[in-house]
Amino acid sequence: MQFDIHHARPPLSHPAPAAAREDWTPAATAVLEHLQQRLAAEITRLPLGRTGGRTDAEAQALCSLILELPQQPNAVAQLEGAQFQFLQPDGDGLRAGYGQAAHWEAQGPQRLTTLAAVARDWPAQWEQLDPEATGLRAFAMLGFAAASDPLPQIEDQLPNALLWVPDIGLRHTSERAALMFNAPQQQARDVVQARWMALLEVLIPRLFAPPPRPALITRLQADFSEPEAKHWAQLIEQALEQIHAGELQKVVLSRRIDVQGSRSFDIARLFEVLSSVFPSCQIINMRRHGTSFVAATPERLLQLKGRQLEVDAIAGTAGRATGDARDQALGEELLGSEKNLREHAFVVAAVREALASGCTSIQVPPAPRLMQLRNAQHLWSPITAEVAPGTDLFDLAAQLHPTPATNGQPRRAAHQWLRTHEPFSRGWYSGAAGFIEPGRGGELWVLLRCARLCGAHAELYAGAGIVAGSDPEAEWEETEAKLAAMLTALQFA
Repeated sequence: MQFDIHHARPPLSHPAPAAAREDWTPAATAVLEHLQQRLAAEITRLPLGRTGGRTDAEAQALCSLILELPQQPNAVAQLEGAQFQFLQPDGDGLRAGYGQAAHWEAQGPQRLTTLAAVARDWPAQWEQLDPEATGLRAFAMLGFAAASDPLPQIEDQLPNALLWVPDIGLRHTSERAALMFNAPQQQARDVVQARWMALLEVLIPRLFAPPPRPALITRLQADFSEPEAKHWAQLIEQALEQIHAGELQKVVLSRRIDVQGSRSFDIARLFEVLSSVFPSCQIINMRRHGTSFVAATPERLLQLKGRQLEVDAIAGTAGRATGDARDQALGEELLGSEKNLREHAFVVAAVREALASGCTSIQVPPAPRLMQLRNAQHLWSPITAEVAPGTDLFDLAAQLHPTPATNGQPRRAAHQWLRTHEPFSRGWYSGAAGFIEPGRGGELWVLLRCARLCGAHAELYAGAGIVAGSDPEAEWEETEAKLAAMLTALQFA
């Protein structure tokens, strides 16, 4: 097991300089001046410059200043430096983080237990000042790759597991917006203030930017695909042999394709397109070392509020149709499909089993309902439970991930089969990412419908669940439909 602590370091890469002040909107100028005044007035109240922490928890103590924005932002700011964004347009709004006040990395089977040890002391060691009584709380990003073993990662800008406190966080709901200024308590006040002020100069003009100009369509050229269609069919036949032999009940086989754009992809435009086309999904961007990992995922791994837990069980897929009658017929076929209902039941049973040791009052709907997206519809069972004392978000994530929806069943046998047969390392595809708050509330989403982007290059991923009765051609078409979501969005980025 590896556990790397990176505490109180500057961002991995510095954001690009802001546009000249004369190019700013009046709103950006007014908001920046307001925040500079408020920051100067309130920073003296923060416990900065503390030295001589006797314990690891004291040495890693954090503090935050929460300041409400006087106007609602009109854009999701994308900078050049380290950042993350989690946006659910029809749901909880936006959480974003810019820069790195502190971050911790881990890998191996105990990766989440290791990171949990950092967050365990946050309720007592993360002081938050909310002078304007916004009621909003500072947060950190938590994410991890599909597998805990330290295989070479395709997404080399992201470690195997990451806990990340930004220099500045943004919380934007339909009612209000606020910035969370975060820093280790051991850092000197003047150093912290200078860093926050410099980042504000770059961030604010992008949050209050003029409407973007129309962009030309990006032409995409396929560079690489694995597995190819013939190899895909062979892999499915091999999986079906294991299923018929009783070694597996289900395995989720994935594809990866590489494409090249006619120009560099604009992450801000991509984020806007995805949020417009998939408003019920979680739109995610994580950027480090000049590379972005972007997802538009429908699957929530878990949501924890206090002791109340919600988990999405999603498995079983059908397409959409342009005509209402045909579209309704496809949904009814999915709800009555023996093969898809069996695939869905594996996921529900696995979630129930995973929660049994740390939860009570587990409630499962008597039958799945439809989750309808722009390009696909899925069988969906929202599962609720009450979390027992002593169980936290990290425990739940380790128990639930990977679910049969992305890995297979039984979990260990499916993982070993994929490790042997799948022709690429998934990296963070089908891993999970989201946010946590002091006190261990938070939300994690499974990283599906995703792409790794660097300049004009993109790597896309999609998978399909293989069970008895699966047809290689039909499963290929399912992955084609899933890949089309991101491919279409990239044309407008």
